[in-house]
Amino acid sequence: MDILIKAAQLFLSLAILVTLHEFGHFLPARFFKTRIEKFYLFFNPWFSLFRFKKVNGVNKTAWFTKESPKEWKEDQNTTEWGLGWLPLGGYVKIAGMIDESMDTEQLNKPAQEWEFRSKKAWQRLIIMVGGVTVNLVLGFLIYICVIFVWGQTEINPSDLKSGMSIHPYLEKYDLNSGDKVIELEGEKVASIDELNKEILLRDGRTLKVQRPDGSTKVIVLPENIDTELFQAGALPAFSLRSKANKVQEIVKGSPAEEAKLKENDILLSVNNRPLVYFDDLQSSLYAVKGKKATLEVLRGKDTLEIVSNVKADGTIGFQTQAKIILDSAAIKTIKYSFGESVSVGFRYGSNTLTDYVAQFKFVFTKKGASSLGGFASIGNMFPPVWNWQLFWLNTALLSIILAFMNILPIPALDGGHVVFLLYEMITGKEAPQKVLEYAQYVGIILLLSLMVYANGNDIVRWLF
Repeated sequence: MDILIKAAQLFLSLAILVTLHEFGHFLPARFFKTRIEKFYLFFNPWFSLFRFKKVNGVNKTAWFTKESPKEWKEDQNTTEWGLGWLPLGGYVKIAGMIDESMDTEQLNKPAQEWEFRSKKAWQRLIIMVGGVTVNLVLGFLIYICVIFVWGQTEINPSDLKSGMSIHPYLEKYDLNSGDKVIELEGEKVASIDELNKEILLRDGRTLKVQRPDGSTKVIVLPENIDTELFQAGALPAFSLRSKANKVQEIVKGSPAEEAKLKENDILLSVNNRPLVYFDDLQSSLYAVKGKKATLEVLRGKDTLEIVSNVKADGTIGFQTQAKIILDSAAIKTIKYSFGESVSVGFRYGSNTLTDYVAQFKFVFTKKGASSLGGFASIGNMFPPVWNWQLFWLNTALLSIILAFMNILPIPALDGGHVVFLLYEMITGKEAPQKVLEYAQYVGIILLLSLMVYANGNDIVRWLF
């Protein structure tokens, strides 16, 4: 059931984003009197689930058809609307344009005034950036609305009686669970999530830390701490302290499975260290990474000792039940007027965009490449229960990601078309049609290869 709920949220989110993205191309194309042959949500190789078109003034529909009926093809004056079966995107087929359909037959004929290729370069540019513009504006608009409706959560670190949970990797920099980071770069910390992003993506390095005894210390992290944390898998570096010591799921083929750890086992200690907080478990295992750990567990009424190998990242391969967050009283929801929400939401959207661009520095590392995920990874962004606030936050994030990815100067993406149009506007010469065709083929091959690789990573992680 959890998988179905996640899949339904992903499907709805992509349907919204793809439809609006394609309308971003459709509307300016219509404004400049360019003929739109097809508008499809999702791709339709081999057959379509549904087709609709007004043929000679009469509404026509077709279900599960391989091709458009002949009479539809003969009437080129109206748009065919359709629903494909492959939810990897969507498309608007604009007359006189080389696109993913690779239909070049009409390009061998003289250009017509209603074709894309007959329009001025600046008009074609507006048509091509329309989808990216819609996705970008939509992402910002959703953030504004979410903040207006639900507000924004903040914390006061000084009110955290148990302090923060800090990844054991940071112990060498004199940061330990129970400490509280109260300031970063001289600014008050108001969000654990933002604290992590500031250090990982925004070059935040100077921390003012309050110890459990009330004393304070300024700690300056090294410039390459972002790379260190990523390569060590020490993420999130900071979180709220919690209690969670009941095993919920064992990872297949993991050291925990080999050691005969069972679901519903209650963890009492690791190497004779009692487990009070979840980070006690994390730091105890991290201290013996690559070695063995002795776990004391309660199974039913019996207390057992289990010896398990510990992986190089300080884990043994199991998940605990939902964590009980301590110091929940320190978490407050701040409500904003609509005017304030515009400012806060715009800042949130700007940070989301710049953070996404900043994290590309990790993609081109061995660990980053292996961390790429496909649709399963995207689906796991959504919660296992339907939560509209999280749904819209994830949809806004995906919208901004789609905007950025589509504007990259890669053939077959909007950004690839933009590059050729800018070339034409600067030089006054159109790129040769064959160059555009070959570039489109190269782009399609690159994108399909990336898609296979990313979804392959999901399959490997699922199997192993």
